[in-house]
Amino acid sequence: MLAGKRIILGVTGGIAAYKAVYLLRDFQKAGAEVRVTMTPSATRFVGSETFAALSRNEVAVEVFNDTEPGKNWTKHIHWGEWADLFVIAPCTANTLSKIVHGQSDNMLTSTLLAARCPILICPTMDGEMYESSSVSKNLKEAGELGFYILEPDTGYLASGLDAIGRLPEPDAIIKRSAEIIKDHQIQGPLTGKKVIVTAGPTREFIDPVRFISNPSSGKMGIAMAEAARALGADITLLHGPIKEPIPDRLQTEQFITADDLFEMMKEHQNAEIVIMAAAVADFKPDSSSDKKIKKQGSGSSLKIDLTETPDILAWLGNQKKENQILIGFAMETENLIENAHTKLKKKNLNWICANQLNSEGSGFEGDTNTIHLLGPDTQKEFTGQKSEIASKILSEIFDL
Repeated sequence: MLAGKRIILGVTGGIAAYKAVYLLRDFQKAGAEVRVTMTPSATRFVGSETFAALSRNEVAVEVFNDTEPGKNWTKHIHWGEWADLFVIAPCTANTLSKIVHGQSDNMLTSTLLAARCPILICPTMDGEMYESSSVSKNLKEAGELGFYILEPDTGYLASGLDAIGRLPEPDAIIKRSAEIIKDHQIQGPLTGKKVIVTAGPTREFIDPVRFISNPSSGKMGIAMAEAARALGADITLLHGPIKEPIPDRLQTEQFITADDLFEMMKEHQNAEIVIMAAAVADFKPDSSSDKKIKKQGSGSSLKIDLTETPDILAWLGNQKKENQILIGFAMETENLIENAHTKLKKKNLNWICANQLNSEGSGFEGDTNTIHLLGPDTQKEFTGQKSEIASKILSEIFDL
């Protein structure tokens, strides 16, 4: 359940902060991607460098960066959109009070207010503190506000007392996290389905500063990924060099060349649904110079020998698993339907989305498109915003 999920681990200033290191590792072993945010006092118990090294991400502590003014002060907004679950372990009485009363004086509490995901609080403190009337009231209010509370364990505490207040063991937090994510998972016709979507162009380099490519913006591929996610799919978006913003909620991997994408697809070839919306170059230079090619002057010419790039879609069609669905894209300048039908059959696809490059409101970079969806016994035409078309395509394919 945690594989591929995105978790923010919030660490507050209690002695149990050291246990959060082990919790981070266990989340990672379960397949989750973890980002860590700490209160300033938490860094007195465990250095932020420890969490940065283990999570392979920058650790967020302060909202404002004094060394680089203006940089990343909106990180709490982006992280809040990114996460599938926010776990605060340990959560001190001080931070619990701030959560309940909506205070946001550090990156952890600011990110919590911006979070769109479920939040699990693991209150951890000395026994007398935990059982105090104010903490009891705050825990009750936190539950009423919709936060999940994992009750602490009883045992030997840092104070030397044997009482309630210990941070639960990582396996208990992992188990509860998985249950919460399962309860909040988008339910739809593609729930539990692994879907790979490709988007954007490839670049085939002639030398370090020049390459063969195309104007693909990746907008159609991103729209397909978002539409599949809205139906409950577990999405991985493979994208080329694009400027189009990618929603943080999408899990992504980046490729540059067609060969890069081919290697990625070999790793993801068992996905139940593959949507190949990327504009992959058909040709690449037979050889690439490792130095910039200089002009020779006097009207000299340069000849570049080209060779075909891997036909990734054909390879997927040849390797297609039982019940796997392959959806291809085709952009043409002439004989659109005829060429698309040929590609559909030749590459053993289930569906193909075809559009005419020179049609008004269709093609590269724009927000609108006209798609002809072709299947073995189906032909439908959709026109409009790419986001709307993506939803209509999947609705037709999955008979929604």
